Amino acid sequence: MRLVKLKSLFFLAVAAMLLLAGCTSTSGNGEGTTEDGKVKVRFATWDVGDDVELQQGLIDQFNKSHEDIEVVLEAYGSEYDTKITAGMGAKDAPDVMYMWNYPQYKGALESLDSYIEKEGAEYKDNFYETLWNYNSVDDKILGLPVGYTTHVVYYNKALFDAKGLGYPKAGWTWSDLQETAMKLSDKSQNISGFAISGQPDPYDFEMFLWGNNAAFVDEKGSLKGNLDSPESIEVFELFQGMVKDGSAITTEGSGATEMKSGKVAMFVYGAWGLNPLKEAGIDYGVVELPKFDGGKSVSILSSSGISISKDSKHKEAAFEFIKFWTGEEANKARIDFELPVLKSVVESEKLEQDEVKSVFYSMLEKSEGYTPASFIVENWSQVSENLNFVFEQIFNPSSLMDPKKALSGAVE
Repeated sequence: MRLVKLKSLFFLAVAAMLLLAGCTSTSGNGEGTTEDGKVKVRFATWDVGDDVELQQGLIDQFNKSHEDIEVVLEAYGSEYDTKITAGMGAKDAPDVMYMWNYPQYKGALESLDSYIEKEGAEYKDNFYETLWNYNSVDDKILGLPVGYTTHVVYYNKALFDAKGLGYPKAGWTWSDLQETAMKLSDKSQNISGFAISGQPDPYDFEMFLWGNNAAFVDEKGSLKGNLDSPESIEVFELFQGMVKDGSAITTEGSGATEMKSGKVAMFVYGAWGLNPLKEAGIDYGVVELPKFDGGKSVSILSSSGISISKDSKHKEAAFEFIKFWTGEEANKARIDFELPVLKSVVESEKLEQDEVKSVFYSMLEKSEGYTPASFIVENWSQVSENLNFVFEQIFNPSSLMDPKKALSGAVE
C-alpha cells in the first residue's frame, strides 16, 4: 500500500514537472522569461511623475541594446517599502530595486563584491570612495551607488548684502557662523540669521557630532559615554545657545520654507534645495559646513543605491542592468535632479568647477570614513524615535531642556 502511494506521488510529480515545462520558456531556468525567450528582469523604483518617465526612457534604451534581457519597471511610489517588504517575505521581490535602508533589508539582498571584483579595480575606483560605506553592511557591498547628497550651508546673498557682510567661505567655524547669524538677525524686519529644526532627524544630526570628534555610539553600538560625552554636549549647547540668544530660530522642517520666504539668512540642507530655492527666486550661495575648534567639516550622506534580490533567478542579467543604471550615460541623463556618483562624469561635466555643485563634492571627500549609527545599532528605529523626543526637549523654545541632563537621561 505504501509503495503504491509512493509511486502515485512520483508520477504526480513527473506530471507536474512536464506541465510546468510546457507552460514556460526553454530559455534560462524557465522562470521570469518573456514570450520571445528573453530574461525578464523586474526593476522597482520609488520615484513618481516625470522621474518615472525619464527612467522608462533609459530602460527602453537598455532593452533595445540587449537581445536577451528585458527590464520591466515597477513604480511603487509611496508604497515602496510596503511592497518591497511584502515581496521579500514571499520570496517574490523584484530582481532589482532601489535601496537606502540596507541595515533593515540586508538579509534579502545579494552581496555584490564578487560581481564588482570581476569588473576590475578601475571600475570600482570610478565611484567616490565615501559612497561605498553607505551601500555596505557587515563589510559586504549590497548596492551600487546611484545618487547622493551631502549637507551644506545655504545662505541668502541679498540678506548678506543688505548688512554689508562678506559671504562665508570654506574653512569657517561654528563660532563664525554664530557671530554672522547674530549680525544678520533683525527682529524689526522679522529676519533670522540661522534656522534649525526644532525636532531634528537624529540620522542627519549625527554629522554635527562627528565634526566635534564625537558620535552617537561606539563600534559596539553603545550610547553611554558617546551621546553624553563632553564633545557631544558641546554641540547641543551650541545650537541651543543660538536659539536662546536670538541668532537662530527653530522650524518644523529643515528651514527650507523659511529660506524661500526670504526671512532666513542661513540653514543646513542637502542638494534637494537647489531647484526649489531657485524657483522661489532666492539668490543664494552654498558653502561647506563649519567646523568646531579642533574638529572637522564633515557631513552625513543621504545616499541611494540599486540592489539585487538574493532570491532573484537572474542575477547575472540583473547585474548587467545595474551596471548600465549606474554607468556614465545614465548618470548624465539624471544630472538635473541627482548628483552623479562617478568621478569620470563629474570631470567630463566640469562639476568641480561649478560654483554650487562643487561644494557638495568637496563635502563628500571630506566625509569619508564615518559610519552612521543606523548602520551599527540593531534597533535603530526605536533608538531614533527616542532620540527624536530628547532632541525636541532640548531645542523646543518652550522647554529648552539642559542638554547635559537630557542626554544623560537618554543613555540610561
